[in-house]
Amino acid sequence: MDYETFFRRELDSLRTEGRYRIFSDLERLVGEFPAALRHHRGGSTRVTVWCSNDYLGMGQHPVVLAAMHEALDRFGAGAGGTRNIAGTNHLHVLLEAELAELHEKEAALLFTSGYVANWATLATLARRMPGAVVVSDSANHASMIEGIRHSRAERRIFAHNDPDDLRRKLTEIPADRPKLVAFESVYSMDGDIAPIAAFLGVAEEYGALTYCDEVHAVGLYGPHGGGVTEREGLMGQIGVIEGTLAKAFGVVGGYIAGSAALCDFVRSFASGFIFTTALPPSIAAGALAAVRHLKAESGLRERLHERVAMVRRRLDAAGVPHMRNPSHIVPVAVGDAALCKRISDLLLQEHGIYVQPINYPTVPRGTERLRITPSPLHSDADIERLVSALSAIWSALDLRRAA
Repeated sequence: MDYETFFRRELDSLRTEGRYRIFSDLERLVGEFPAALRHHRGGSTRVTVWCSNDYLGMGQHPVVLAAMHEALDRFGAGAGGTRNIAGTNHLHVLLEAELAELHEKEAALLFTSGYVANWATLATLARRMPGAVVVSDSANHASMIEGIRHSRAERRIFAHNDPDDLRRKLTEIPADRPKLVAFESVYSMDGDIAPIAAFLGVAEEYGALTYCDEVHAVGLYGPHGGGVTEREGLMGQIGVIEGTLAKAFGVVGGYIAGSAALCDFVRSFASGFIFTTALPPSIAAGALAAVRHLKAESGLRERLHERVAMVRRRLDAAGVPHMRNPSHIVPVAVGDAALCKRISDLLLQEHGIYVQPINYPTVPRGTERLRITPSPLHSDADIERLVSALSAIWSALDLRRAA
């Protein structure tokens, strides 16, 4: 086999479909978010970022930066090992306690990313419970799907956000088999929110353990940033809450929160935890500062949702189609990979606005979109520039307007 020819042919097919991904070479500017410098041939230009998952700008917050500087000076760069072998810094212990308190759980467990937290936890729970069946929402994240597959446990897929179909799937499973129901609170691409209370009612009826991915909700919803489950008063009914430190909390890493026994079980059996070097202490310090700040201060959350509402109103006024949902994620519908990339390129090259095109396999073919994520730090002027640019492109390309 000519390996190089195979690699090039596969990459060429992505380019033909308009799905070849190009990284934007950016320098985030502390104190100036959402502004960034974009590097390209011949120099750099200033752009406004409209697609960051640093939803609240905590990645540049002075409280976070100060905590990280202090930890770096005190403890050095790396953790020095796995959590089992010399890698547990006291900051890890404090952060896990803070996250457990945030979610009103007995314990929490840190991972190197939200992806690893999902993969390792779901794989471990489903694999080690004899005869377990995983019942998974059809729109769950790739990390959840990979964890379930890796477990080799039997799995059933229920229709997205459909409690009635969840009930049908659970009815088919013998009562004496362990059952794990896995879903997300906020779905990152469509921005819809799960009917969590209904899911919990069905799961309890059939004796199922529940697993809720709150990655796109922690820090953003609830009085203390505990997510949609906190906002709806449901945290105590969830078996496992999974979250990230890389989005609203502005740093990197993932975690689960649950009972002391469950977290200890995952700690003791999950290869994705046991054999991975621990998060650097400075990262744990920054995350700890972010969690504490957002637990005590709701202003950034309130400002975020106000900004989202304004973006939606302005898009409506301009007739730019966007997907309706009750979350902070604003997907502008395009429906074609090549066209989506063209719009993104025009925004970047002619208007200094960076919005990454989202295409397959992140979303199904035919549902390509621009995923806009307003932040508390986007100004009225930023919003007007974004909507004016999109409106001009819609006119230039003769695209259909929303009614």
